[in-house]
Amino acid sequence: MVAMFRIRFPPRRIGLLILLVGFMWGVTFLNVTYMNNYSVTPESEKLKNEIINLSEQYVKALARENGEVVDGPYAGRFTAYDLKRTMAVLLESILQRLHQLEFKVNGVINGSISVGNTSQQLATKNQNSQHKMDAKDVIMGKVEKCVLTQEDKQTFPNCEGKLMWMRYMWKSDPCYAQLGVDGTDCSFFMYLSEVEGWCPRKPWQGKRANVSPEVTNYAKHRSDLNGLMKLLVDPNERKGYAFIRQRITRMWPEWVKGIQSLAKKPGFDTRPIKKVIVHLGLLTKQTGFKIAEMQFKGGPLGELVQWSDLIATLYLLGHQLTITSEVEQLSGILSKLPSAGAPCQNRKDLPIDLMYTDIVGLRQFRKKVQGGYAKFSCLLRVVDSFGTEPAFNHKNYAKTHKILSVWGGQDLKPQQFFTMFPHTPDNSFMGFVVDRYLPDDKNTSKIERKNQGLVYGKQEYMWQGHANYLSLIRNHVEIHGTVSIGDDNKRDVVPPFVINHGIMGGEELHRLLRQTKIFIGMGFPYEGPAPLEAIANGAVFLNPSFNPPHNSQNNKFFKGKPTLRSVSSQHPYAESFIGEPYVYTIDMKNSQLVEKTVAKILSTSKFESYLPFEYTQEGMLQRMNAYLEHQNFCMFQRQPTKWPPPNAVKAFLADAGMSCKEYCYSKDLICEPSYFLVINTKAEFESRDVKCSSETYESDIYHPSVDVGKVCRLQKDEMLFSCAGEKENVRRLCPCRTYMKGQTALCATCT
Repeated sequence: MVAMFRIRFPPRRIGLLILLVGFMWGVTFLNVTYMNNYSVTPESEKLKNEIINLSEQYVKALARENGEVVDGPYAGRFTAYDLKRTMAVLLESILQRLHQLEFKVNGVINGSISVGNTSQQLATKNQNSQHKMDAKDVIMGKVEKCVLTQEDKQTFPNCEGKLMWMRYMWKSDPCYAQLGVDGTDCSFFMYLSEVEGWCPRKPWQGKRANVSPEVTNYAKHRSDLNGLMKLLVDPNERKGYAFIRQRITRMWPEWVKGIQSLAKKPGFDTRPIKKVIVHLGLLTKQTGFKIAEMQFKGGPLGELVQWSDLIATLYLLGHQLTITSEVEQLSGILSKLPSAGAPCQNRKDLPIDLMYTDIVGLRQFRKKVQGGYAKFSCLLRVVDSFGTEPAFNHKNYAKTHKILSVWGGQDLKPQQFFTMFPHTPDNSFMGFVVDRYLPDDKNTSKIERKNQGLVYGKQEYMWQGHANYLSLIRNHVEIHGTVSIGDDNKRDVVPPFVINHGIMGGEELHRLLRQTKIFIGMGFPYEGPAPLEAIANGAVFLNPSFNPPHNSQNNKFFKGKPTLRSVSSQHPYAESFIGEPYVYTIDMKNSQLVEKTVAKILSTSKFESYLPFEYTQEGMLQRMNAYLEHQNFCMFQRQPTKWPPPNAVKAFLADAGMSCKEYCYSKDLICEPSYFLVINTKAEFESRDVKCSSETYESDIYHPSVDVGKVCRLQKDEMLFSCAGEKENVRRLCPCRTYMKGQTALCATCT
């Protein structure tokens, strides 16, 4: 709801004014009478307190009701401004008198002050208070100064242009006048700040002018599984949600424990509820992926795992959830969005607050929203397993540098992409929950750990070329597999010594992991959930390293992916964030190292389970709740970054040739892209004893930076701020933040 700037005073307001004058006289009379005779009986004391309390409550309520009325001498004719400013003076005077009366009475009764000193103390208090425009200023004819300061122009770069447009075009649609615009700069300013958000909010009649609260309903956490299952009804009986329903149901008790623990944190019950759409583009018929058909036949489940956990998280956190997996469903929802060209747009009235989708769903969104992709794309959160770096996301930059692919060029803010693992801080880390299937109880503790290894690879092609590597490991342990063999039942690439169990169900597979000592990686698939599941079940992961690292330049799998990231092993997260004794990263081609490592694992490891907090139910709930509370990509203007808090972020001048991601990590910190805008100034370089020979604004992924010639290059295009960018002989200015151990997405002081 938007505050109306012009408010007419009906005749009843005149009566109210008369009552206020009478009330004001009564308060004055009570003040004088009481102070002349302050010997009171208990009954009169009770009545006195009741009169004062009720009077103060009434006046405060009346002040609140009229406090948001925004008007002034510049607001046009017939606005009853004179009456309103008179009421403002009366209200202010009444409140002041009530406070004085209460102050005096309490002082006399308690003997803490003398009556003669009351006025002096109040005057001293008022002198010490910060001056602000009050009712007396208004009645003397003072008006608000509606001007943009130089700081305003830097923080809200679009405001000045919007003000100029309003001067000429405010009569182009009657909706502007209905919202209080009357042709004055102050009315333009207020509309652009309060309604459309292009300009800063300014103090108005001594306080900030606020519109009505954007959200009055709060999200209440839920634990009703049946309510969620009703949302997961497949519209076309394709059983596309079968795996998701099954996974959520099996893990529900742990989800409930997680939300109950998180709900105990301060402030959890005051979270605004959000209208959220989850659109699974990968399951739509139009894709031809047949993921729904292959979900129980050895097909890729990594994406479905992430979607399952996202849906459970949003539901448990108490948000209003709509789930779609067909384009027709999405079209019906998007048809409710206002036309992109409609005037007087207020984002609070949109039918959705957020939409989680994937790249396929993003394309469908782009086609279906009526000419408003640029305007409504800020609502999107894109589930993106491998991530999208700024260089690939920026369409014009990617075209110019010939790196544009079918997955890139989306022109979103990089943090709108949500990844499976914390690949690059440029994107947001969503993650998933590691499913342990079997609880740690007496029954599972009886499962005997055998001298066996289990190979990570469900499809036959993953086994090609690895017979010698597996033979070395076979010298120490019995090798098992869960390979999907073709209809001809041939085993051309799976060595005959492998005991193959075929595709196994969840509980059956996890029981096998509990019996296994070594989970054997063969280099592919990259970064799946299975190694974390194995580690959580007590098996040690043998993680193949890559030299040189795999990337889009030397590996077909990464060609076309919107990232220049180089993968140093099959599972970089396990290598960097877990490590020994749960993960051993080795060169598969080094025979001696392979056998030596396997022997070390078998002789020293205790085979204890390990699970990082960020991959637990509570960890994911905590992380996603923080994103929902603090991330806002629909702010048109630059605003001071408030999250993560400034005390968690510090800027550094990186070594030459290093990316901010690498440099921050070397300091046991994480690059924080939302603070690039804050440090993108010449002053930041000078504060680090860098004397800039010149200062330029350029558009590239390496800025802000300084080169060997001391040329300080500031970022011209905010969409190209990048933690990943690096260049030889260039020192980057990097914002680095702290992080919680076991929760890398959140700073040490973030909750």
